[in-house]
Amino acid sequence: MEEKKKNVVLIGMPGAGKSTVGVVLAKRLGFQFLDADLLIQEQEGKLLHELISDHGQEGFLKIEERVNAGIHAENTVIATGGSAIYGRDAMVHYKAMGQIVYLQLTLPSIALRLGDLSKRGVAMKPGQDLEGLYRERIPLYESYADVTIDCEGKDIREITEEIAGLFRNRKAP
Repeated sequence: MEEKKKNVVLIGMPGAGKSTVGVVLAKRLGFQFLDADLLIQEQEGKLLHELISDHGQEGFLKIEERVNAGIHAENTVIATGGSAIYGRDAMVHYKAMGQIVYLQLTLPSIALRLGDLSKRGVAMKPGQDLEGLYRERIPLYESYADVTIDCEGKDIREITEEIAGLFRNRKAP
């Protein structure tokens, strides 16, 4: 990893494990942990699914981009929401402040992990299903990623160690 980039930014589909891996990775690296979805909820005073219901998908994405673009951190693992990749300004901001790591999983694995999408606060177009969302987002995740981690069949420890290995050649935080 480049010395100037002091953060790890996790991107990927809902259910890919960004928050779970992020907490463990932060402990492993001695970094802080920031969950962007929780920050959105804190700043807006509502749950994600309530924000989507109140503002629609486009309105929610504007809120998400504003919050993400306003994050300033160092030595932090940041777990983004799955839809963060729709906010170009936020993703350019993240790219400048850290290494973007895409946690990649297949559609069947994502489908197995997710429950009711409406309660989870997933930003989807009306009538869109999980497969359509997956196919729409994958090229965006791939385009922003500095590193892609194949998470298929791996546990949290394996994924965390793989990402932490990216830091082995840099000075300790």
